[in-house]
Amino acid sequence: MRNYPKVKVTAKAENSIRLGHPWVYGEEITARAGEFVNGELVDVHTSKDKYLGTGLYNDNSKIAVRILSRNTNDRFDSTFFMRRIKYAIDYRRRVMGEDFSNCRLIFGEADQFPGLTVDRFENVLVVQILSLGMEKRKDILLAMLVKAMADVGVKIDVVYERSESSLRQKEGLEPYKGFYEMEGLRSDTDGHVTIRENGILYDVDYIEGQKTGFFLDQKYNRQAVARIAGDMKVLDCFTHTGSFALNAAAAGAERVCAVDVSEYALQIAAKNAKMNALTNVEFVQADVFAYLDGLAASKKSDYDLIILDPPAFTKSSGTVANASRGYLDINQRAMKLLPRGGFLATCSCSHFMTDTLFVKMLKQAAQLADVSLRQVEARQQSQDHPILWNVPETDYLKFYIFQIV
Repeated sequence: MRNYPKVKVTAKAENSIRLGHPWVYGEEITARAGEFVNGELVDVHTSKDKYLGTGLYNDNSKIAVRILSRNTNDRFDSTFFMRRIKYAIDYRRRVMGEDFSNCRLIFGEADQFPGLTVDRFENVLVVQILSLGMEKRKDILLAMLVKAMADVGVKIDVVYERSESSLRQKEGLEPYKGFYEMEGLRSDTDGHVTIRENGILYDVDYIEGQKTGFFLDQKYNRQAVARIAGDMKVLDCFTHTGSFALNAAAAGAERVCAVDVSEYALQIAAKNAKMNALTNVEFVQADVFAYLDGLAASKKSDYDLIILDPPAFTKSSGTVANASRGYLDINQRAMKLLPRGGFLATCSCSHFMTDTLFVKMLKQAAQLADVSLRQVEARQQSQDHPILWNVPETDYLKFYIFQIV
């Protein structure tokens, strides 16, 4: 019989939960009853004691409850979690098709696993855990994940954890990275795996690379760039390990210049170009803002296509204004460098920089650059990073392609 501790919440929180949002903030809790243990289950009720859902509690966090289910019949046992894992895997197999071999298997709240991210790179799973509730259930969840993959014919050889985000501190957790030890899994690898995406080979460093080692969310946006890159002179800014640059090069670009401030990322990018026998790519280590300034000063830019894929300039609502100025700066510079008829691919990966704010910035940049924009495509993150309309935090990537007219 269920007998979880209980919290009552404000009318605002009640409305949010009924609309499908899974978070309850600490200040929204009006009453508590029972013995509470951080990371364990609690029932959430209205002020009039009507059941709203059951979630994972943590009074160390601003998000005091992360709701797992609104179904009073759910029992949060191994059957429940395996069902959720299979839902997530079946969804990726359906929507990703042959791209299932390299994709995000679990996307936190979008898959009803709050604070859990799992990326698949062939037979390697890279895991990030950002909530105490998922941390406490790590062993059972990862074992189930390996089994569920085996059930669909995929033998997982390595599970590596990259739980390094500062967000863990807000949950009362220490940063951690390392191989997950389980019978049948390896921990004697060098941390590199070769994947193929859009027909291009990449070396993924899942130990030292950014985030989980590779940015899977831009998979189809890279294809969109490749479709227009033939015979063009391309500048790929913030190239990281070269993914946009290599898609353009493989699509027949005349030449590609890939710029990034990270020497290590460019080493991997050059290795990726060599693996694919692509010789029409040049890699430049530089600060992108300074590099664009240098091109403008020299008046020698002859690029037909500029790609802007910067890191998130903001990770909180309080820094959106500064971030907007950063996005405005690089987009205005790129627009000025392009000739009439040239193309700009530009994006933001910050949830806090909403599409409304991003579009407003782009219009301002075009005005300052004295150009008009013809929209070619408006895109978002790939389908393995699904967007729940009632959870706006799952909607984060904005991607536009324009022609300068």
